Amino acid sequence: MDVWVEGELDGCDFPDQRLKDRLGKLLGDLGRRIGGTIPAACQDWAATKAAYRFFSNPRVDEAAILAGHFAATTARFAATPGTVLVLHDTTEFSFTRDTPEGVGRLSFVKGRHVTHTVCGVLLHSSLVVTTAGVPLGLAAVKFWTRQKFKGTNALKRSVNPTRVPIEQKESVRWLDNLKQATTRLGNPARCVHVGDRESDIFELFCAAGEAETHFLVRTCVDRLAGQGKTTVAKKMAREPIRGSHEVEVRDDHGRVSTARVYLRFCRMTIHPPVGKQKRYAPLSLTVIHAHERGAPAGREPIRWDLLTDLPVEDLAAAVEKLGWYALRWKLETYHKVLKSGCQAEQARLRTAERLSNLLAVLCVVGWRVFWLTMVSRASPGAPPETVLTRPEIEVLDRMAGGTTAAAAAPAGRTAGHYVEQIAKLGGYLARAKDPPPGNLVLWRGLTWLTDILLGFQLTNRGCG
Repeated sequence: MDVWVEGELDGCDFPDQRLKDRLGKLLGDLGRRIGGTIPAACQDWAATKAAYRFFSNPRVDEAAILAGHFAATTARFAATPGTVLVLHDTTEFSFTRDTPEGVGRLSFVKGRHVTHTVCGVLLHSSLVVTTAGVPLGLAAVKFWTRQKFKGTNALKRSVNPTRVPIEQKESVRWLDNLKQATTRLGNPARCVHVGDRESDIFELFCAAGEAETHFLVRTCVDRLAGQGKTTVAKKMAREPIRGSHEVEVRDDHGRVSTARVYLRFCRMTIHPPVGKQKRYAPLSLTVIHAHERGAPAGREPIRWDLLTDLPVEDLAAAVEKLGWYALRWKLETYHKVLKSGCQAEQARLRTAERLSNLLAVLCVVGWRVFWLTMVSRASPGAPPETVLTRPEIEVLDRMAGGTTAAAAAPAGRTAGHYVEQIAKLGGYLARAKDPPPGNLVLWRGLTWLTDILLGFQLTNRGCG
């Protein structure tokens, strides 16, 4: 079993040891054949059949599969000092084929006016990252289908959505994941939960206060503020500009430019929606507005309206919060790894339970790819043993001109060096002005490294 797999299985608690062993084999197989089908990863009919039985086993669910990974995430969190961000977001896995059993329907807009419907599973994930952007792992996940909340959109035609209890809406997933992640990590004061405009939910702010943790979200609602006679936007318009900050942005055509945003921030009292003022009390929160002036070519101007329970006393603290929110895109990149790298939407399993179990396994595989990408950027000088096994290091050294298969890693070669070597196998050119290798070339390179490692092993055994 691969070393990294063992670390992600230590906290698993299956009712049968054979299930734990099978999960370890699946993690190793799918990790070596990233993006491959189950038969391609398992290589033979007996292993493939065992994998299908594992995903269909009634004693297996996503909680059991991810228990070990959650425990490993908690250990990495405990070993990381300072503030740690918990990024929350939802993604949809669509399956454009016959509807699997128990899977709901998702509607997508194709083109301008045409909408097509496909079957799909939704995943709400909570990814723990350092303030340098290194992913420590998942702290909570929630799989569900639209069948459970069928009819809630039609309800909006007759009932104000703010008057519907949060427990009856899909939005309850934000509260569930916040509570689970905070409890699992065990140190609420060090956590800052980050979400986009979909997380602009007053109940979420209250839940964070009850859990004694922190949050930073982008708002889309202009709430009542102060004594309840004005709004957040009106109060912020009267606040002076405290300074400016330059951020790097990419337009619709992929061109990178620098934008200057002007910041306002203020501590104020925020009131709950009118229909929920009997259930929730007003909160004292910090509002940060970062707006770009003018109309830049090729993109919309930046307008970030952030809300947090953390104090912001000066410009440096406000800029820090902007940097934390910008890391939210790391979670979208992680979801891209699951879809494009692990090819999760190409799965052919026929029930929602089996699909959820497979997606849970791919969540761990996708995290490792994403972690390799980011750790080589944040800590390029780390020892290579922190990211690769000894056989993998030896193979990469031999490919680079090493003398013996058992030779130790040459002095000065670090984790960043070996990750770059893997990325080159996936098509990374490593030119002087090229950015660091990304997830795409890395997951391609890992697959090639697996094949090369197998070839070396067979040669050394005299099978060549």
